Amino acid sequence: QVQLVESGGGLVQAGGSLRLSCAASGRSFSMYAMGWFRQAPGKEREFVAAITWNGGRTDYMDSVKGRFTISRDNAKNTVYLQMNSLKPEDTAVYYCAADRTGYRGAYGLRADEYDYWGQGTQVTVSS
Repeated sequence: QVQLVESGGGLVQAGGSLRLSCAASGRSFSMYAMGWFRQAPGKEREFVAAITWNGGRTDYMDSVKGRFTISRDNAKNTVYLQMNSLKPEDTAVYYCAADRTGYRGAYGLRADEYDYWGQGTQVTVSS
């Protein structure tokens, strides 16, 4: 079992930056692929970014490419999402998620491919 706790959300003006953190419990964190998803009011949860267990590969949704960066520190059991040049349309609750099959070297792009979820952290970008 893995518990995930997100932090770092908040209110920021358009063009600003935030860094989200997701701290994981458990000794198997380093073998999990990790992902970030977001959900805006009235919308479905959508994929934002993912990273392989060793950080060797990453992937992003098109609208955040060049602005967001996912990274991880396996020694700290933590995954990060650096968000720059934020836009009002980035406003959502952001969730981190863990894929326990990540030891295979891949990561999922769909929410149903992830096994564990955090409680979410609110990001609000004002115009």
